Amino acid sequence: MTAPTTGAVDAYTAAQAAQDDAVGHATRAFRVWRGADGAGAFHDYVADVDEGMVVLDAIQQIQASHANDLAVRWNCKAGKCGSCSAEINGKPKLMCMTRMDELPADEPVTVEPMRAFPHVRDLVTDVSWNFRVKPRIQPFTPRAPDAPDGTWRIAQEDVERVQEFRKCIECFLCQDVCHVLRDHQLHDEFVGPRYLVYVAALEMHPLDIADRTTELKDQFGLGYCNITKCCTTVCPEHITITDNAIIPLKERVVDRHYDPLRALVRLVRGPPKHDSRDTPGSKR
Repeated sequence: MTAPTTGAVDAYTAAQAAQDDAVGHATRAFRVWRGADGAGAFHDYVADVDEGMVVLDAIQQIQASHANDLAVRWNCKAGKCGSCSAEINGKPKLMCMTRMDELPADEPVTVEPMRAFPHVRDLVTDVSWNFRVKPRIQPFTPRAPDAPDGTWRIAQEDVERVQEFRKCIECFLCQDVCHVLRDHQLHDEFVGPRYLVYVAALEMHPLDIADRTTELKDQFGLGYCNITKCCTTVCPEHITITDNAIIPLKERVVDRHYDPLRALVRLVRGPPKHDSRDTPGSKR
């Protein structure tokens, strides 16, 4: 094979540069948090950015070319595993779902770890607290089958109501943005939006008969939420956390524990033998 001449190489290089320019090839400045155990500082890097790139692409390029020891969590790169959560330009986002062309081109892109959880290293935080919260919640408790064949009859509208909550990918961005956890660090008193969504999925399930309102009031810190809707705003799955999960749970707590008429009825009759929501379709 004949080796390409210098002129041919120069022509190819020029053509490649023109093609890069045509597709929006450019460089962008990044400020990436480096450090461990809560201590550290922003380090400046430059990455090549092509059309269609996301922030995770740029971080991986920086990791490969400039900082081989940069710690970062990621897995699916498709917005479904929730691993690459970080704060991009000060806002909780998934790095794999944040396109570079969505960010201001005239200023550096800042990437830092989530602030609501203990810092481990660079962009990695310890989110294990979340997995210790879940066992505290009463599990799914179905009522007895209501059909002779041992199955249940469920209205389709009741099934559809809880489907939204099942979209959660546990990225914990809603936990990170919540001021109760982020600013006040009340992890011992508040389970956070993600687990209020989980409780809502159980409480609104048409078969579940457990009553978790006392735990919501006394153990899970539901009253701390002041419904700013910031958790809904950052959710990559577009779950309407505040309106469809948290507010209905607040209404249940008020109805069960603060309604004076119901309190009078309980005083006269005593606690019911069976929860009134045991009947099909009544947990609505």
